[in-house]
Amino acid sequence: MTRLTWLFALSCGLLTLPARAAPPEVDALLVLAIDSSSSVDRAEFALQMEGLAAAFRDAEVHAALTSGPKHSIAVALMEWSDPNWQRVGVPWRILRNAGDALKLADEIDTTPRLIDGGGTALGNALSVAVRMIQTAPIKADRKIIDISGDGAQNLGRALAPVRTAALTAGIILNGLAIVNEEPDLEDYYRNALIGGPESFVLRAANYEDFTQAIRQKLIRELSVPIAKAPQRFLNLAALGH
Repeated sequence: MTRLTWLFALSCGLLTLPARAAPPEVDALLVLAIDSSSSVDRAEFALQMEGLAAAFRDAEVHAALTSGPKHSIAVALMEWSDPNWQRVGVPWRILRNAGDALKLADEIDTTPRLIDGGGTALGNALSVAVRMIQTAPIKADRKIIDISGDGAQNLGRALAPVRTAALTAGIILNGLAIVNEEPDLEDYYRNALIGGPESFVLRAANYEDFTQAIRQKLIRELSVPIAKAPQRFLNLAALGH
């Protein structure tokens, strides 16, 4: 068949192109963006990674990530510091059960530090995380960016317009403020960074507290609450019916 004949047959519906597979669907896309700037020494970076790995080995986290109607989430891990320094340590991984979460924990354990030093360019980090969400080969109703760090922005792209663009795109922004160097960082994250439905910021006093904080954070942001009973049923129950 010549190319002209093939094109004519295609236009007449006599031939069809192979259908593309539909992208997988999960309950939530989650980018974990962790601080790798100069204020984070090697021991502190190791505590962040150990804390993340421990969280994905936790049974309550396993229950949270499977609590939605699709019983699954997708996670990617990114490091950030200077305006042009953002590196994906772990690309998108779909977690459908505890086994998948344990595999991710093992992968985090062996992921090297990809950025060592630099400033705190939160605006640039958030911009890259937004792009990761928007180009993910996976569909989800909920989209979350989880930024952890120990300092306010001190260089790079302005944070406010990137935050606005993320919120306009329906992305939830949560924060984990490690306040060992900047005691007011929790307030800064609350006022300048987080946003979206049920967004929140958690506080860690130092990197030793990171493990417990990130565990609580994952449980809170991934758990799907049980729907409240309609008021008329509650009223009937109150009346003893």
